[in-house]
Amino acid sequence: MEVEAAEAGAVEKERGRLAGLSSGASLSPPVVAGLIVASIAVALIVTQGLQPFGQTTVNGLISASYFALGAVGLTLVYGTLKLVNFAHGDLLTLGAYVAFVANVSLGLPILLAVLCSVAVVAAFGVATERVMWRPMRAKGAGLLQLLIMTLGLAFVIRYSIQLFAGTQPRSLEVDVTSSTSFVGLTIGQTQLIVVLAGFAVLLAVGAALRFTSLGKQMRALSDNFELAEVAGINTDRVVLATWIFAAGLAGLAGVLYTSAIGNMTPNLGFFLLLSLFAAVILGGIGNAYGALAGGVLLGLTQEWSTLLVDARWKLAVGFLVLILVLVVRPQGLFGRQERAL
Repeated sequence: MEVEAAEAGAVEKERGRLAGLSSGASLSPPVVAGLIVASIAVALIVTQGLQPFGQTTVNGLISASYFALGAVGLTLVYGTLKLVNFAHGDLLTLGAYVAFVANVSLGLPILLAVLCSVAVVAAFGVATERVMWRPMRAKGAGLLQLLIMTLGLAFVIRYSIQLFAGTQPRSLEVDVTSSTSFVGLTIGQTQLIVVLAGFAVLLAVGAALRFTSLGKQMRALSDNFELAEVAGINTDRVVLATWIFAAGLAGLAGVLYTSAIGNMTPNLGFFLLLSLFAAVILGGIGNAYGALAGGVLLGLTQEWSTLLVDARWKLAVGFLVLILVLVVRPQGLFGRQERAL
């Protein structure tokens, strides 16, 4: 009996060891997604050529810069307040038009116009928190009521802009004709600035969320709002900071989009909103780092698809990628059970 017990114990130990090896050998979903993307990139290089692939990658990074900025702001609000903000796209529009007023109407340099845009849209986000969202939370409003309010706010912003600015396309005073070439690839000088500025801001936001006290408090609110309040965190201050970050990033994304594309209309944010939600869901709802990855992945796949299909279908290809990812992993690439930010 003792021998049999020892053998059984040895068998169980070996099973545990093999299970541990199997668990350790498994790759995380982001790593698997990265390997798949790398494989697709290699296949496109082999079949389409290095130069066309490189050019579409540059174009994809341009799109990714404003996709990721807008998506990070959208997911910050959801991660902290569980608010699905359908007005977020129109905050991008507001940012673009504030920059237009500052740059074109008032004649300010584009850098000052960008700062004005970020400041005004951030202040608008704080105002909506004070006037709309905080009173509704205090009254225990449900998801449906808040959702309808965000839709209403989106229409108010959009048609207010249309009332004062009209429907004709507008442009900022930026150089949209000059370009820079390197290793056979071409990018507009303004677009290069857009990419560098966008990713620099994203890295700064990521570092702030990870290492600063405010970032840690925002993540604590994302985990459990009530528990964070009981633990002594000033939740009102953190919520206001969240709106400043989210709305400010939205304003910046609107200016970068307009600078990269060359013009704006009051429907700018409406057309971008679905792509922003796609980036958020692709990375994992409420996860700021996932939104960054989702924005980059969405921008690259849409532009890479133009090597195989007509450019008119690239938006559909982006959503096809979203569907495929969610079929395999419904919580998104970076989705987690315990932490939403």
